[in-house]
Amino acid sequence: MQYQWIDKYCLSKKAAEKDYQIEWEATRYFVGGKIFAMVGGDKYKKSIITLKCEPIFGQFLRDENKNIVPGYHMNKKHWNSVYLEDDVPDNLLKQMIDMSYKLVLNSLSKKVQEEISKEI
Repeated sequence: MQYQWIDKYCLSKKAAEKDYQIEWEATRYFVGGKIFAMVGGDKYKKSIITLKCEPIFGQFLRDENKNIVPGYHMNKKHWNSVYLEDDVPDNLLKQMIDMSYKLVLNSLSKKVQEEISKEI
């Protein structure tokens, strides 16, 4: 995988945590107990990262890049999977990770968001 920076980047987000889901063979990244990124493989074992996106932006990305597809085993409207064996620019992937993190963080209760914002 050419994107070795993904783990460090996801964990650099405030209050980010990760685990490994054996059944899915996937590493999941959480904020406030909710997934914002998942790195694993598709049914052909091709490496992917699945991220939440604003629906209109997600559709735009899928239309513009053959390596970005509707979320694998996720809600196809809100999630996109990016093939990591192909050439997706780092800056675009970072933008998608940032968006996914923010969307999930903003979906948490105000109390949880405040607790996370106070963490150092």
